[in-house]
Amino acid sequence: MTAHKASASHEETTRGSALLTNAVGLHARPSVKLTQLAKTYQAIVSVATEPTGPWIDAKSPVKIMRVKAPKGTTLYFEASGEDAVSAVAALVDLVERRFDEAEEEGHG
Repeated sequence: MTAHKASASHEETTRGSALLTNAVGLHARPSVKLTQLAKTYQAIVSVATEPTGPWIDAKSPVKIMRVKAPKGTTLYFEASGEDAVSAVAALVDLVERRFDEAEEEGHG
């Protein structure tokens, strides 16, 4: 996990990143889980596949599903607002937990 704060004009921006390690990457179910989690925070939360953007609203299921990031892609998170640190930490943790999905590698 990588996380740090950058000072903005009036609010602090928190950033973090996590590597997609689940077999299917950011497909439909992980996209929904990511947006549902992001929506539980008041912070403005964005996600990107490059550290410089383009930044996408992490609370928009349609926009997140369009990302279609494959396994091995690093997701970058950026949040600002009162619970930004918690939001980024939770999203990074979700990705690192492989979206709590069981892997189907060589079973059966």
